[in-house]
Order: sequence, then C-alpha cells, then structure tokens
Amino acid sequence: MDENKKTPGAQKLKGRKRRHSCQQCDKSFPTSRELKIHLRIHTGEKPYSCEECGKAFTQSGTLKSHQHLHTGEKPYSCEECGKTFTQSGALKSHQRIHTGEKPYSCEECEKTFSRSSALKSHHRIHTGEKPYWCEECGKMFTTSGALKIHQRIHTGERPYSCEECGKTFTTSGDLESHHRIHTGEKPYWCEECGKMFTRSGALKSHLRVHTGDKP
Repeated sequence: MDENKKTPGAQKLKGRKRRHSCQQCDKSFPTSRELKIHLRIHTGEKPYSCEECGKAFTQSGTLKSHQHLHTGEKPYSCEECGKTFTQSGALKSHQRIHTGEKPYSCEECEKTFSRSSALKSHHRIHTGEKPYWCEECGKMFTTSGALKIHQRIHTGERPYSCEECGKTFTTSGDLESHHRIHTGEKPYWCEECGKMFTRSGALKSHLRVHTGDKP
C-alpha cells in the first residue's frame, strides 16, 4: 500500500481535538478551561466570593446566580403558572410539578421524587439517620423542616391563622384540618359503618370501636 495514502487519515487523527482528562477521577473535558474548573472540586478552590455574605463558589456563573438572593431579582419564570425564581435550577425543579417528572428514585423502596434533596431526606427513613436535633429537649429529626415545626412547641409560635375565626396553629396541616369545621367537609370515612370525619386522627380513634383495640 502506498504510504502516502495513509497521510490524510493520519493527519485527520492528529487534527482532532485532544480531550483533557482529570487524573483524580478520570473524567475528561473538551477544553483545558473546563478541566481547570472541574479540578476545583478536588482542590476545594473557590475563587469567586459574594461581597454580601462571603459565601464562595467555584464558578463566576454560580456566584452571579447566588447574588439574585440578595438583590431579590427573579429572572427565571415558569411558562405554566408565571411563578418566578432567583435560580435556573429552582425553576427546573418547580417545573416538575407541572410535568409530574420524578427523576430521583429510592434504591430501597423505589419511591420517586422530583428533587434530589427530597430523596436525600427520604433515605433517612431507611438509614435511621436523624441529623437535626432540638437544643431545648434533645429530640432528633430526619429533616430541618420537621425540626422547625417541632421548635414551635418551645417558642409558642403559631404562624397559621384561620380567616374565619382567627384561631392559630403551628402547622399548615393543622389549619387545613381545622378549616373543615367551617366548611363541613369530612374527607375521612369508616369502611365499616360509613361514619365520616374531618380529621384522619378522629377516624383512627373511631376505628377502635370496631377493632376493640384499647391502646
């Protein structure tokens, strides 16, 4: 075979862009700039810091997105409902409400979630991990939200109030249950006798009439 005929192919291979690989995790990137940004994951370098709160970031774009929290700017809006967000990631997560997409699934029970943070919190049900604890009484919780609700027992905070009678509650769920007193709604019913209730707890107590359970 004529050696000259190999030249175009060899030149073509030589002309291809060389990929830039990370020696830490073997990931590769099309440009040296992208590799440089990636390496900050391993080095911990965060050269971009916020002048408002001092929080540091690996990329300038991430810093810019973060600064919307301070300025109040919400440049990302949902085409479905018009709700606006400070960060594109928050908009993307929100849009799953409309699409029903739940890309994060639990390996233990296969339950699915729309946000990775929700999956992380859920996974603690299986591990038993409770990283949030109350400084007042020591009680521990799987999520920060559950701790926040619990702490209202100590602070006496009742942020949810009924527009009908003014009664206040510690959780939105308690307010929703209370509101049925005014609307007359009774969504919980007994399959044994058909009796209806405004709260699931009331139905649970009623069922003992049929089961004979005496806790």
